[in-house]
Amino acid sequence: IDRIFRPLLKIPKKSLLKPQALGHPRDDKKQWPNSFKKRKPYPLKLSLLIGQNSLRVLDGTKTRLYSSSSRISMSLRAGIVGLPNVGKSTLFNAVVENGKAQAANFPFCTIEPNVGIVAVPDPRLHVLSELSKSQRAVPASIEFVDIAGLVKGASQGEGLGNKFLSHIREVDSILQVVRCFEDNDIVHVNGKVDPKSDIDVINLELVFSDLDQIEKRLEKLKKGKAKDSQSKQKEEAEKSALERIRQALMDGKPARSVALTDFEKDAVKHLCLLTMKPIIYVANVTESDLAEPGNNPHVTEVMNLASELQSGIVTISAQVESELTELPSEERTEYLKSLGVNESGLGNLIRETYSLLGLRTYFTSGEKESKAWTILAGMTAPQAAGVIHSDFEKGFIRAETVSYDDFVATGSLAAAREKGLLRSEGKDYIVQEGDVMLFRFNI
Repeated sequence: IDRIFRPLLKIPKKSLLKPQALGHPRDDKKQWPNSFKKRKPYPLKLSLLIGQNSLRVLDGTKTRLYSSSSRISMSLRAGIVGLPNVGKSTLFNAVVENGKAQAANFPFCTIEPNVGIVAVPDPRLHVLSELSKSQRAVPASIEFVDIAGLVKGASQGEGLGNKFLSHIREVDSILQVVRCFEDNDIVHVNGKVDPKSDIDVINLELVFSDLDQIEKRLEKLKKGKAKDSQSKQKEEAEKSALERIRQALMDGKPARSVALTDFEKDAVKHLCLLTMKPIIYVANVTESDLAEPGNNPHVTEVMNLASELQSGIVTISAQVESELTELPSEERTEYLKSLGVNESGLGNLIRETYSLLGLRTYFTSGEKESKAWTILAGMTAPQAAGVIHSDFEKGFIRAETVSYDDFVATGSLAAAREKGLLRSEGKDYIVQEGDVMLFRFNI
C-alpha cells in the first residue's frame, strides 16, 4: 500500500499510517505530522477501503468507487443491521454474488462486517445495449455491508458495542432486518418473535449513541472560541441544530425528523449521527407469506411502525433469495411466479433504497458500452456529467438528450435526431429518470 499510494497521492510516508493526516474533519490538527503541516492543504478528504479488488475514494461531495475492471459512479453503501439470528447474513449471502458471510444459529457469528458489491438490476440497460450493439453493459452498483448483530446495551458496550455502532456510521443508509417468521429451530435472542420490541431495541441504542455524541460535541463547542466570523457563524448554526436534535432524541424521535437548513445540515454532517441516516425496515418472512405479506400480523406491525418513523419497508424472504442464487437465471422468474411474486426481494430492496435516498438513473449508450449512472434527484446536466468525470462538468457545453422511451422507439441517437426527439440541453437542465445522454464538453 505504501509503495503504490504514497507516490501517487504525494503524501509524506508517516502520514499514510495516520488517518488524521488526511484531513478528517474530526481530527485535531495538533496531531498532524510536522511534515504534513508544512505542505499546502491537499484538496481531497480520503478514506481508503482496500478489499473486493477496489479502492473507495470519498471527496466530500461525491462518492466514487474505483475497481480493477471499471469505475462505477456514485456507489452507495447500505448497512444490513438487526438483532442476532434475524436473517442478516443469510440475506447478505443471497443478494451478494459469491457472498461468504457466516450464517449460523448463534449470536455474533458475524464479527467484522462483510462487504459485497451488487449490480443494480435494470432491464432498460440491456435493451439499450442491444439497440446500440454495445460491446458490454455496465450497471450501476450498490455496496452491501453485513454488520454484526446488535443487542440491548450496545451503546454502553454490550455485545460488540461501539465497534458495531462505528460500522453503521460509515454507511449511507441502514437496512434493518426484522424477523417476522416463527421457527422453533432458530433461536431468537430475546426468546420470542416481537418485531416492535426488536425495532425499539435497535432504535434506542442508536438514540443513546447519538445523545452521547451530541453532549460531548456541545461541551466542546462551549469551550471553543471561533477564530473568525465565518467559523463563529458555523459553530452557532451547529450548536442550534444540535440542541434541537437533542430535544427530538429525548422525545424518542430520530435526528432525521428535525427540520434543518442546508447550512445547519452541513454544520452537523461531520458527526455522522446514526439516527440521521435513512432506514428501510426489511421484514423477513417465510416463502408462504411473500404473495400476501399483509396477512402476516408481524409484517403489519412493522408497516405501521415504518410509517410512524418516516421510514421505508420491504418484505423479503431471505430463504427464498438464498434458493434463487442456486437456480439458473432463466428458472428464477418461473420460481418467483410459483410463489405469487414477479420480482426478487433484491429488486424491491434496491428500488426502495433509491426512492428513500432520492436517487435517479440516466444512461450513456454507444458501440463501446452502455452504462447506467446514479445521480441525486434535481442534479443539473453539468453535475450529472461530473459523475462520469470532473472534466466533463468543468468543460460542459451542452447535453444531447433523449428519453428512454423515445430512444427505444427510434432505435438510436441518430434516428432520434432525425425525428427531432433528440434535444440539446444547457447548464440549467434537470436530468430526468431514464434520460439517455451524450455530453459535449471542452477543456
